[in-house]
Amino acid sequence: MAVASSLALLATACGSGDDGSSSGGGSSAGALEGRGPITLAGGKDTSGNLQNQLNAWNAQHPNEKVELKELPEDADAQRQQMVQNAQNKSDAFSVLNMDVVWTSEFAANQWITQIPEDKVPDLGKLIPATVDTAKYRDKLYGVPITSDGGLLYYRKDLLTKAGIAEAPKTWDEMLADCQKVAALPEAKGMSCYAGQFEKYEGLTVNFSEAVNSAGGVIVDKDGKPNVNTPEALAGLQELTNGFKTGAIPKAAITYKEEESRRAFQEGKLLFLRNWPYVYAKAEATDGSSKVAGKFAVAPLPGKTGPGVSSLGGHDYAISAFAKNKATAIDFINFMASEARQKANIEKTSQAPTWASLYDDPTLTKQFPYLAPLKASILAAQPRPKVVKYGDVTAAIQQAAYDALSGKTQPQQALSDLQTKLQSLITQ
Repeated sequence: MAVASSLALLATACGSGDDGSSSGGGSSAGALEGRGPITLAGGKDTSGNLQNQLNAWNAQHPNEKVELKELPEDADAQRQQMVQNAQNKSDAFSVLNMDVVWTSEFAANQWITQIPEDKVPDLGKLIPATVDTAKYRDKLYGVPITSDGGLLYYRKDLLTKAGIAEAPKTWDEMLADCQKVAALPEAKGMSCYAGQFEKYEGLTVNFSEAVNSAGGVIVDKDGKPNVNTPEALAGLQELTNGFKTGAIPKAAITYKEEESRRAFQEGKLLFLRNWPYVYAKAEATDGSSKVAGKFAVAPLPGKTGPGVSSLGGHDYAISAFAKNKATAIDFINFMASEARQKANIEKTSQAPTWASLYDDPTLTKQFPYLAPLKASILAAQPRPKVVKYGDVTAAIQQAAYDALSGKTQPQQALSDLQTKLQSLITQ
């Protein structure tokens, strides 16, 4: 999830408020009719495996083939194109590969089709938290295809050489480990830690994790903003202090997922916060990774113990304006099946939504990170589930970016953010 200013997020044009009203022209539950070719719209496939999955479907369904409509790598730009397509009531996109945080906005505006739960036979076999990401007002609007939990990648070889037996559980322990490793000749020129701090969706994730891991929240369980608290301040200060002291390199203010992954693989970082997909790439033995066989994975660190990940992942939803919806739901069930998800994790290391796959002996042997990943997902907290998510995440990104770049003091950033969120989230 490129060094650039963030793209301006489109305001919700259908005029929907947080009460869920809308003026869109969506379709109701059960209207899954029509068979024939369909399209899948989603972000750039950096894994290189998605087309293989589509080929498997196409081979079995020559008259109902699916065509990949590849959108930009940047999550905000993906959402922008999907919103534009929906506002134009275009049938160019049949199935949408949606970030889990977009469900409320797209459902409230009737841009995606409600799916009767009996149309998804394997729904009960998926991790419940992943299914919840696809619901709006207790109605199903998508099917979880991949999940995601933040993980701490670390140079196990260097920690071991420095006499450190296990991964850090807190921020203070991580910083202390960096000091010990810095004395090693092999650590010359390395930075301590990085995540994703460019002004885009990844910053919302990293900010949320820092706040949640310190015991704070952005939006409370009643849906009300509550980010101007001592706990949230402690979380934000962990990040701002990291930039001030150099524990987080200055270049990290431009990092998205791929920039940070490459920095870790090139041996520039001791610790990295990123998603499960990094594992397969970092373990590559084709010369693209300098850390293959030298790293391990652990839960994210927190203030007083293990931290809290933001719940990530993607759901497949059906555009309200699509043709051939009957084919679309069959395709979604195909992609959500245990066999397809297992094939996907084997090739990409992306987190599945099938609970059983986390205990599959062949997978746990190939991917030792599955145990900490399962724990990460089960303990993860969702980002704010609000209809105006585009505006809310833009406000979070601006506040966090201004604090990390030194433009605004952390306390002022949180105070301003609280005021902004109160204007965006109405009960």
